[in-house]
Amino acid sequence: MRIVLAEDLALLREGLVRIFEANGCEVVEAVDNGPALLRALTAHRPDIAVVDVRLPPTFTDEGLRTAVEARGEIPGLPVMVLSQYVEQFYARELLADRGGAVGYLLKDRVMVVDQFVADVRKVAAGGTVMDPDVVTALVTRRSADLRTLSPREREVLSLMAQGRSNAAIASRMFVTEKTVSKHTYSIFTKLRLDPSDDDNRRVLAVLAYLEG
Repeated sequence: MRIVLAEDLALLREGLVRIFEANGCEVVEAVDNGPALLRALTAHRPDIAVVDVRLPPTFTDEGLRTAVEARGEIPGLPVMVLSQYVEQFYARELLADRGGAVGYLLKDRVMVVDQFVADVRKVAAGGTVMDPDVVTALVTRRSADLRTLSPREREVLSLMAQGRSNAAIASRMFVTEKTVSKHTYSIFTKLRLDPSDDDNRRVLAVLAYLEG
């Protein structure tokens, strides 16, 4: 897996490079600002871009904006965005083009190296990964619309919004896949969403509903 990395903090940037290389990945270029990121992405056309939301020169959403711009030039470019805090607006922006192959994780998740690398690989393969804390924030924001869901259905919805399949949810909750299917059907019925077995469409549909 070939990676272009963008992180302005030198210590974290070097740490990420070492993590990826130790797990059989190639960091073809590591940069610390938006303009350099765009040049690197168009030059290398990597398997995935791992990008900090806030980069120089603006330190606002430079990393995210550059990644979105690059996806316009390189359709389908997988992008994993890292953020220091839960920022719902940026999560919505990343999902807006509905092209899949996107992820949004808090930087704390890097500490769990195996899961972090697995999430990056999932996005590189075309999947969608959402940080559980971001999902929780989105669910809480529209809690009034979710009062019809049972606690178990809320748990399934949260895992579903992370991009997990029914089989993965069943394993996580220690129930059968048939039980998860029943919960999933009930969730979509109560939220008036068409059922779908496509992980990416499911997470986009759920997040779109929660965000109104």
